[in-house]
Amino acid sequence: MSGINDYIDSEVKGNDVVLFMKGTPGFPQCGFSGQVVQILDYVGVDYKGVNVLTSDELRQGIKEYSNWPTIPQLYVKGEFVGGCDIIREMFQAGELQALLDEKGVAVKAA
Repeated sequence: MSGINDYIDSEVKGNDVVLFMKGTPGFPQCGFSGQVVQILDYVGVDYKGVNVLTSDELRQGIKEYSNWPTIPQLYVKGEFVGGCDIIREMFQAGELQALLDEKGVAVKAA
């Protein structure tokens, strides 16, 4: 299992913002992943989408990596932020934008 953990770790640490999701940012394959994609697109942040449907090992591995049972999972600057409900609540409260700003992640002007 260490191979998948190394892959996840390199994605999380190698990208400012990474979303482990079902499907891709252009074609989300579950409603929760789609909601997070919409929020990230709305705030205008560049992020990498990693499709967990490409491998059972990856889908299971990300849950173990974060100790979080659901997908999607958002990471910012190597830190696990949360899943769909948390991201939505943070976005509505303005906390997601503040977190990105605090971490020095550039967002495009809306």
